[in-house]
Amino acid sequence: MRFSLKPLVLGLALASSAHAFEPFEVKDIRVEGLQRIAPGTVFNYLPVKVGDRFNEFESERAIRSLFKSGYFRDIRLERDGDILVVKVEERPAIASIKIQGNDDIETEPLLDSLADIGLAEGRVFNRSLLEKVEQELERQYFSRGKYGVKIKTTVTPLERNRVGILINVSEGVVARIKQINIVGNSVFDDDTLLDQFEQRTGGWLSFYTKDDQYSRQKLAADLEKLRSYYQDRGYIKFNVDSTQVSITPDKKDIYITINITEGEQYHVSDIKLSGELVVPPEELFSAFRINAGDVFSRKKVTSTVSRLSDHLGNKGYAFANVNTIPDIDEEARTVSLTFFVDPGKRVYVRRINFAGNTKTRDEVMRQEMRQMEGGWFSARKVERSRTRLQRLGYFSTVNVETPAVPGATDQVDVNYSIEEQPSGSISVGVGFSQTSGLLLNGSISQNNFLGTGRRVSASVNNSSVNRIFSFSYNNPYYTVDGVSRGFGAFYRETDASQANLARYSTDTYGANVTYGFPVNEYDTFNFDLKADSLKLSTSEFSSDEIFDFVNTYGDNFKSLTLVGSFSHDTRNRRIFPTNGGVQRISLETKVPGSELEYYKINLRAQQYVPLTRLFTFGTKLQIGWGDGFGDFDNLPFFQNYFAGGVRSVRGYQDNSLGPRDSRNDPLGGSFRTVGNLEIAFPPPFMTETRSVRLSLFYDVGNVFASGNDFSADELRMSVGLAAVWLSPVGPLSVSIAQPFNDQDGDDTQVFQFNLGAGF
Repeated sequence: MRFSLKPLVLGLALASSAHAFEPFEVKDIRVEGLQRIAPGTVFNYLPVKVGDRFNEFESERAIRSLFKSGYFRDIRLERDGDILVVKVEERPAIASIKIQGNDDIETEPLLDSLADIGLAEGRVFNRSLLEKVEQELERQYFSRGKYGVKIKTTVTPLERNRVGILINVSEGVVARIKQINIVGNSVFDDDTLLDQFEQRTGGWLSFYTKDDQYSRQKLAADLEKLRSYYQDRGYIKFNVDSTQVSITPDKKDIYITINITEGEQYHVSDIKLSGELVVPPEELFSAFRINAGDVFSRKKVTSTVSRLSDHLGNKGYAFANVNTIPDIDEEARTVSLTFFVDPGKRVYVRRINFAGNTKTRDEVMRQEMRQMEGGWFSARKVERSRTRLQRLGYFSTVNVETPAVPGATDQVDVNYSIEEQPSGSISVGVGFSQTSGLLLNGSISQNNFLGTGRRVSASVNNSSVNRIFSFSYNNPYYTVDGVSRGFGAFYRETDASQANLARYSTDTYGANVTYGFPVNEYDTFNFDLKADSLKLSTSEFSSDEIFDFVNTYGDNFKSLTLVGSFSHDTRNRRIFPTNGGVQRISLETKVPGSELEYYKINLRAQQYVPLTRLFTFGTKLQIGWGDGFGDFDNLPFFQNYFAGGVRSVRGYQDNSLGPRDSRNDPLGGSFRTVGNLEIAFPPPFMTETRSVRLSLFYDVGNVFASGNDFSADELRMSVGLAAVWLSPVGPLSVSIAQPFNDQDGDDTQVFQFNLGAGF
C-alpha cells in the first residue's frame, strides 16, 4: 500500500490518501532516493518520529514540511509493514552560472546579487527564482533606457543531478528622446520650460552628458523642477495633469507629452512670525528671503524656513522646527504667510571625542575645533570644525556624529571619527619641462612631525635653471590663539638664460622667519622677514641693460626683505576646488638702508562657481606692480615680472611676453596683468575621478615696462584645452592653445607641458 503527493496536486493527493491506508504506529523510517542531501536533513524537516501514530493529518504535515524545505521536486510516502518509507526526488544543484552579452552591467556584481536571492553555484536550482532574475534584469536595463533588451536563459542538465545555467543578454540600443511636448502653457514658452529639464532631445554633448536617455526617475525629477519653476514665480495652483510616454515599435525613439494647468499668479500680502520666539524677532526677520508685496516663491519660502532653523540652531536650539502656514485669498490672488516657530529645548555639548587618531595628538585636533565643550550646540560650528580637520591634510576621511546623551534631553556629544593618512614623505624625483629641462629633486618632509601638527622639511632641487637647497619649519599654533610661526634657510643658484630670459645668473643665500595672524575663519595676515645675500654674475653675452645696472649699482647685494600679505580663502578644497574662492594681496619691500631698495605689490583673485555637478566655472586675475626707491630708479631687472607659459598665458613660450633687452632676450617689466577663464570638468567616462581634470580656457595678459605703459591693445590672448593629472609619480600639465592678437616677434607655442615624477 502506498501514496504519493506532488506540489501541483497536493490537495487532491491528501484528500485521496485518507482512504488509502489505515493509521499505524511507526516502528522505523527509511529514506530513499537521496543523492547529495544527507538523511539527517530529511529527518530534521520530517515532523514524524519512530513511535508516533501515523495518520492522514501527519501525512499532510510531513509532505508540506518536506516540500517547504525547497530541496525536493517530488515526494512519495509509502508503508512497508510498520516502516514509513520516504521516497524523494531531489531538485538539481546549480553547477555553473554564466552570463553573456552584459556590457552595461558588470558580471561580478550581478553574480553577487543572484547569490543574495539564492541563485548561486552549489545551491538548489529553483526555476521560479530564474524567472525573477529575468524580470529584474529587464527592469535594470529599462532604467538604463534599453527597452529593446532580450534575455534568454538556458538550463542544461548535467550528470549527478546538476544543471548549468546560461543567461544570454542582448542589450539592444539605448532609446533616445525624440521629442518632448508641453501642452497647456501660455505664460512661458516651450524652450524656457524645457531648459529646466535634465532630460532633453539630443545635442552635440549628449554622448557625454547622456541627457537624451529616458529614465522614469529623471522624468519625475524634471516634473518636480517644472512644478518648482512655476511655484517659484507665484503660480501656486500649478498642476501636472498627466504625462504620456510612448516608444516607437523598434524601441529606439521615445516621445513624451506633458499636460499642465498653469493657474494664476499670486503675491504675498502679509508676513507674520508666531510661536515661541526665544530670540529677538528682529534677528529672525533678518533671515527672511521673502517679504510682503513679493511674488510668491516656494524657493524663497523654503530658504526662509531653512535660514530660520539654522539661526535658531546656531543659538543652541538644535531641534528647532519652523512650519509655514499659508492663508490663500482666491479672489485677491494673494497669500498671507505665517512662520510658526517651535524652538524646542536649548541643547548643550557635553563632550567632544576623537577616535581613529593613533599618531596625531588630541590637542592638534582640538585646536581646530570651533564648537566648544559646555557651549550651545551649533551645527555650523560642528561642520566648520570638520572642514578644518579635513584641510589639515593629515586625515583621509573625517566623519562626525552628534548622539544625544543618555538620560538627558538637552545634551549631545560630538564624536569625530578619523582615518589617518601618511603626512610625511622621503622622495627622490625626476621631471622635465620645456623651459627648465631635466629636473632632479630630493626631499624629506613631515607635515605632522611626531603628531604635533608642525611641519619640517628639507629639500634639494636641481635643474638647468635652478639649484636649490632649503630647510623650513612651521608651527601653525605657536600660540593658543592660532598665531603661526616658522623659519627657514636656503641657498639658490639661478641661470636665467636657461629659463628663456636675459643672460645672467644669480647666487642667493639667506634665512627667514614668518608669522601668521588669523583674523577669523577665512581671513589671515602673514608677515615674512628675510635676510639674504645676492651675487649677480654676467657673461660676455649679457645685454647692455644688464651691464648698465652692474656699472651703476654693483653686483653684490645684502638686504632685508619684509613681506606682508592678507588672504581671504573660502575654497571648499585646495586641490580642484568647485566652490568658493581665494583673494590675496601682498606687499614685498626691502627695508630702507638695504643694498637693494624696491617694493612689489601683488594681487591674486580666484573664484569658483559650480555650473552643474560635473562642470565648474573658474576665474583668476593676477596683477603685479613694482618700482625702486632710494638710490634705485626702477625695479631691479632680476626682480621683473614675466608672463607666458602654462602658468600664465598659454600658447606663448615661457616668460617670453613683455619687454626685451638689446639682445632681444626677454627682460620682463615692472607691471604684469594676467587673467584666466576656465570651465573645468572630469574626463568623459571618468566622472568620479578626483585626480584628473580637463578644462576649456581663455587666457589674456602681458608684461609692461611700467604701469604707465599699459595698453589693452597689447594684451596677448589664447583659447584652448588643458589637462591636469595628479599621477602617482607627480603632476602632469598639458595644454593645446591657439594664440590670437599675437604680434610679429612673439614666440608662440601651441603645445605645452610640464611633468614631475618621483621614484
